[in-house]
Amino acid sequence: MREAKPGYIEVAFNGSPASIPLDAQFSLPAKGVTAIFGPPGCGKTTLARCIAGVQRLPNGFCAIDGEIWQDETTFRPSHLRRVAYVFQLPVLFSHLSVRRSLLYNASKSKPTLIDFDGVVELLALAPLLERSPSHLSGAERQRLALGSALLGQPRLLLLDDPLIVLDRSAKCEILPFLERIREKLPLPMIYISHDNADIERFADHLVMMKDGVVTAAGPLNLVQSNPALARRGEAAVCLDTVVGGYDGRYGLIILRLKAARLLIPGAPLRPGVQVRLRIAAGDVSIACQPARASSILNVFPARIKASLPFDEAEVTLVLALETGRSGVLLLARITRRSFDALRLSIGADVFAEVARALPLATAERLLATPAASA
Repeated sequence: MREAKPGYIEVAFNGSPASIPLDAQFSLPAKGVTAIFGPPGCGKTTLARCIAGVQRLPNGFCAIDGEIWQDETTFRPSHLRRVAYVFQLPVLFSHLSVRRSLLYNASKSKPTLIDFDGVVELLALAPLLERSPSHLSGAERQRLALGSALLGQPRLLLLDDPLIVLDRSAKCEILPFLERIREKLPLPMIYISHDNADIERFADHLVMMKDGVVTAAGPLNLVQSNPALARRGEAAVCLDTVVGGYDGRYGLIILRLKAARLLIPGAPLRPGVQVRLRIAAGDVSIACQPARASSILNVFPARIKASLPFDEAEVTLVLALETGRSGVLLLARITRRSFDALRLSIGADVFAEVARALPLATAERLLATPAASA
């Protein structure tokens, strides 16, 4: 009999529920956000329903942080799994106010995750408490759905593409609240989406699906360097850095990435806060020797780990930064002509020149005053 590992989300489902073949297995840390990514119809929602216990596959396995929800002898129904399932279109009671809707869904036992006042503050619901859900915007309705879910004191928050029906401005409104939940609560989240931009912004782990099969699973930046994603036209790697200071003379944020240091333009941020950078493969070039004079500020010794064909003219290189032996991965897209002219090969030591690194959604609460940064 399979045992569950504390601290992990463990999933293994194989079968054909509703005529959709499913072969999904992964084991990832039960902390932060695990994103499940794939095209429409690849089985993401079917997998979510199996995790939630809404749909049952014989001989499946599901365990959250050492607690078995399903194995050969056990099947907990959804109402006993302590999973909060937030749908694309939230199910709300139009005859109840926002306050009464929250209280209706609140757990009757003592709060272990967050209480009513905490939810109201976390999701900025105070101005909405006396309004009817039917008079809320799409983003406000999703905030109410999130608040109701959190007041059930779940062990797992399962979000099934909750932003797909929202327009761009509404998505920009709701995403910071999802980031707040990740930052403030010790609650693992599974986020299902086919929008890579949302996943890059706040996911910690990534599960790739295609035709009902999990093709890759692991930390976000490692899966991004997997050939399935690295070959894509918009290939990029997301790296979590920490603010180390500010160069006020030139308006540059100093970021730490393990033993490496990066400089990017921007307003001063509070030292010690985390900033996620997106570095596109097309913004990284290769040199065989360190440049004596260059406008590029961020240059790192690296080693070529893989060479992936992109098209007739270009290749994508998977690079491991050698600074401090950190092993941080980057992608670089260069021409085949450059690859041959520089006589590059797998295992070669090179220099990765990062022309641009974009911070993803730098929140206002991370900003520091120039006086404080100085």
